[in-house]
Amino acid sequence: MKVADHGILGAGYRGATSGIVLVVTLLAFENMAVGTVMPVVADDLNGLPLYAWGFSATLIMSLLSTVLAGGWVDRAGPSRPFMAGLGAFLAGLVVAGAASSMEVFVAGRAVQGLGTGISLVAMYVVIARVYPENLRSRVFAALAAAWVLPSLIGPALGGFVAEHIGWRWVFLGLIPLVIPPALALVPALRGIGEPGTAPANGGGRVPAAVAVAAGAALLLYGLDGTGWTTTAAAAAGIAGLVFGLPRLLPPGTLRFHRGLPSVIAVRGLLSGAFTGAEVFIPLALVRLHGFSAGTAGLVLTAGALGWSAASQIQGRSERPREFYVLLGAFCVITGIAVATVCLRFSGWTTVLPWIVAGAGMGFAIGSLSVLLLRLSPADEQGVNSSALQVADTLGSSLVVGVAGALVAAFGAARLGTGLAVAGALCAAIAAFGVFAAFRLEVRT
Repeated sequence: MKVADHGILGAGYRGATSGIVLVVTLLAFENMAVGTVMPVVADDLNGLPLYAWGFSATLIMSLLSTVLAGGWVDRAGPSRPFMAGLGAFLAGLVVAGAASSMEVFVAGRAVQGLGTGISLVAMYVVIARVYPENLRSRVFAALAAAWVLPSLIGPALGGFVAEHIGWRWVFLGLIPLVIPPALALVPALRGIGEPGTAPANGGGRVPAAVAVAAGAALLLYGLDGTGWTTTAAAAAGIAGLVFGLPRLLPPGTLRFHRGLPSVIAVRGLLSGAFTGAEVFIPLALVRLHGFSAGTAGLVLTAGALGWSAASQIQGRSERPREFYVLLGAFCVITGIAVATVCLRFSGWTTVLPWIVAGAGMGFAIGSLSVLLLRLSPADEQGVNSSALQVADTLGSSLVVGVAGALVAAFGAARLGTGLAVAGALCAAIAAFGVFAAFRLEVRT
């Protein structure tokens, strides 16, 4: 289906580009709005102890679904998985929006994660099978650009809706937005990719995925308390991760081997560090500095705009992808470290460092995606895209969960100290990302 054309909006690519960008725009609206209104949700449902789980549940289920989707997409093509993912995402919006308790809300967020994971793996394979390599960086830049409008109005709109209409409509109001990308993708997906040769049992990936998802959940549960029960849960969680991760990631990923393993390691470390810091910024601004939910969202907007601008720069540049990953890693650690210090004194001073952190992600993420597809044989694109999402979601869920446990341990009376410790943890994880970014090139 690859057509000789010079742009991603040319006749051969226009339908796929439009549909994919609409999907990312939908997910971006959800991400930006939810990050802003979570303090309001936690207050209304008396769920501050489960605050981090509002994010971690989504990420853990996304981790599980990315692995399950990887083999499915390689065998059957991306069309049906893409639509199934959008359907699950819609169901999660309904459950979260109608939740009567924080536990039900977390369950709805988990269903959203299930749909998001499936959709993202299918989307990567669509990009790999539709666009030639010289256009892929532009596609990923377009996806970053799809965050611009949600970044500009998503936090403020989410905060306004939460304050004047009700936080539930932040979720329920997104449901009609599922329809346009679904309609746009139906003709674009038709006939993309013949069934591949992936093994029917996923090569043992399904039990490994279950072990990793359950392990992450048990580990985070164990970190939330003390006593024999939680200690046993944490130990079982670590065992699940030790069993499952080597079966889901390319050999050498956990040891930062050069090439594809380090591509995936960098993605997990940077995503974990950035997300771990980002989810607690609105909480810090609202609780420590008296910001409204909508005003706090402006800081997230600034970071997202930095991400989008940097992604456009890397997408149009001829420099090696490895250069932009390394540049991005340095920006992420700098932005997180400075933002953590700024949050101790003033909310508004956090804006500039968070733009730097967002720009770092913009430089790195698109370039990592291009490197992944370049290093993946055609019949392993789904599995390797799945591994990339596993690293992304596992890194994010574990860092958010551990940071949340640290914040909870310090309690409301020492919230500022807890948030500072959590920020220091995220900066340390970003430092490992910088190290791994030096190991992207394959030596011959």
